[in-house]
Amino acid sequence: MRQAFAHTAELSMPTGDDPAAVGAAITVALCGHWEHEPPCPLAPHHTGAERDGETVRVRTLFAAEPDQEPEVRRLIEQALRSGELSGPDGATARWQLRGSEAAEVSPEERAHAERLIRYG
Repeated sequence: MRQAFAHTAELSMPTGDDPAAVGAAITVALCGHWEHEPPCPLAPHHTGAERDGETVRVRTLFAAEPDQEPEVRRLIEQALRSGELSGPDGATARWQLRGSEAAEVSPEERAHAERLIRYG
């Protein structure tokens, strides 16, 4: 049975680059492309990013079978370490990973986590 998990990261990103590109890179890693038909093939997920100057804090909430958790985290980490993504407009967003780790699903995320568990 699927369970909800969270993963956090801190990045350096030039102020002109779009932090949403990081979420798109994670979706590409997990789903093959940032635009795809639902459901997500491996792990339904949501990534949020908050910018403070050149620091971007990223949090990915995902649902997966417990035995798939390490693979999902590996793919998220790979996307975070990639350091760039070119968007459909040809613009490339770049970042540098400062740190990344597993996190607990917060009480505020519980309802969203339940929707991800049911999704797909």
